[in-house]
Amino acid sequence: MLRWVVFDYGEVISRRTAALPAIAALLGVEPPEFERAYFAERTAYDWGLPDLEYWQAVAARLGKSVDAALSARLTRTDVAGWAETAPESLRLLEDLHHQGVTMAVLSNAPSSFGRAAEQETWARLFKHLIFSGDLSLAKPDAGIYRALLETIDAPAAECLFFDDRQENVDGARRVGLHAERWQGADAARGTLRSHGIPVRA
Repeated sequence: MLRWVVFDYGEVISRRTAALPAIAALLGVEPPEFERAYFAERTAYDWGLPDLEYWQAVAARLGKSVDAALSARLTRTDVAGWAETAPESLRLLEDLHHQGVTMAVLSNAPSSFGRAAEQETWARLFKHLIFSGDLSLAKPDAGIYRALLETIDAPAAECLFFDDRQENVDGARRVGLHAERWQGADAARGTLRSHGIPVRA
């Protein structure tokens, strides 16, 4: 029997960030070049690399330099870009919350984003918010799913996890969670009903 529904954040609860051109402008580079560097260093950031070290690594790929003041501006812009939520996802979360479904977030995200997310209005819908940067672990490493289970004090078989990346779904399944690829809120409603959670269409 399911007792927990766990959601990824990026491109599940949120929209894909639209802030990358603005961040590229802060560094004085073209967006396509910046985006390659941004994502090339992102795994280390998700695993707990401090903000300044992340932006310095991105900048080094671009032949630029970043000091603490610029790092803070880049971080604020980046956090704001990922803060835009998807209305259809929020409606699903509100419906589940009103039905008494216990939920958690498990997100690959730096600690700076985690602290900002905890202040968002949607955070009240979740019993636990877990961010990879706080644990120095990230999906799809098995350790982060075990950390989730320890935090929520539940066996894997009692959890349903949604993530937009198949590698993260596969990682969760290897630890024993029920896990499905996020295909949008409407599809998730059908999945939830198939697991015995009577969320409305």
